[in-house]
Amino acid sequence: MHIIYFVIFIRISTPSTHINTFTFHTSSKNTSYVLGILISFHFFSFIHYTSQRRPHLERMYEIVSTLGEGTFGRVMQCIDHRRGGAHVALKIIKNVEKYKEAARLEINVLEKINEKDPDNKFLCVQMYDWFDYHGHMCISFELLALSTFDFLKENNYLPYSIGQVRHMAYQICLAVKFLHDNKLTHTDLKPENILFVNSDFTMSYNVEKKREERTVKSTAVRVVDFGSATFDHEHHSTIVSTRHYRAPEVILELGWSHPCDVWSIGCILFEYYLGFTLFQTHDNREHLAMMERILGPVPSRMIRKTRKQKYFYRGRLDWDESSSAGKYVRENCKPLRRYLLSEAEEHHQLFDLIESMLEYEPSKRLVLADSLKHPFFENGGSEATGSKTWEGNRDISR
Repeated sequence: MHIIYFVIFIRISTPSTHINTFTFHTSSKNTSYVLGILISFHFFSFIHYTSQRRPHLERMYEIVSTLGEGTFGRVMQCIDHRRGGAHVALKIIKNVEKYKEAARLEINVLEKINEKDPDNKFLCVQMYDWFDYHGHMCISFELLALSTFDFLKENNYLPYSIGQVRHMAYQICLAVKFLHDNKLTHTDLKPENILFVNSDFTMSYNVEKKREERTVKSTAVRVVDFGSATFDHEHHSTIVSTRHYRAPEVILELGWSHPCDVWSIGCILFEYYLGFTLFQTHDNREHLAMMERILGPVPSRMIRKTRKQKYFYRGRLDWDESSSAGKYVRENCKPLRRYLLSEAEEHHQLFDLIESMLEYEPSKRLVLADSLKHPFFENGGSEATGSKTWEGNRDISR
């Protein structure tokens, strides 16, 4: 088995002390750290260090559990002994250049967010610290709870209540407006990247459905994962966003900016309200067909401008409704308002908000400054906190 050694450190108060030969030196502080963790990407284990000679040693991070893993590496729940024993999430990146570069870009964005929103008024995840140890990038974050998707999944995809949707929607709009105000597009908004601060819940029994159902106690959320976030002046990749939340201008390669995030938010709110994905597909042509079934025809201007003419014929979507795929779309998609679960005013207000976020034309799509004033939020959501921008001509982008 190929073992990759990694670190959770033990703090030493003296400047250059070495124990066992494994030390880590920071350039910013005259401090050394001693290797205290062995990590393989096949398993994680904690090596407990004791020292009779140096009883003043203090571990920096102590692993509690694995929170998740992906191609980039793993995320561990740790106790940060420098923060008074606070629990944190430590994102550990594999020593692979493409993942390391992505981590550097994410760190840059997170540092700018921390700089301009030190009190976390705008609900983006807080980065506490980062370091590079022998090529492994590590990022320490505030510890959050389940994602809004994972809670939905663990609750058998029972939708959130209209009040819960309202509060989460307001917070997401506030957070992403803050990014947009500061010339940044998230590009990968989805329920998996909206995390609850605390996902504790109450249980009740649904007699009609004969099952236990969970209700989250607090709908306070944070926006996470800035690995794909892009400043306005930077190179914009042709394709961004996870498929189901991808805006039409991205599919048609017409260029994108802040409005692609707004489209994603519209898809997210629909999913919270219904419990399932609005555009459940993995194919561009089928995706466009679903959009037309739910939202109406793609505007002729967008059809004329796109390089993706293979999806169109004589100015219309080239789609065979009699095919098996055509039948699937016809049976599984319907005009947006027909998804309403109630005729109550607040439900119609939500769908009015979603419709304005799902405008085909990016220039006509709702901007988030206006979304926060939408009638849907008049019955609650959150107190407006105002917007703090990255002001002046100072270049804060990477």
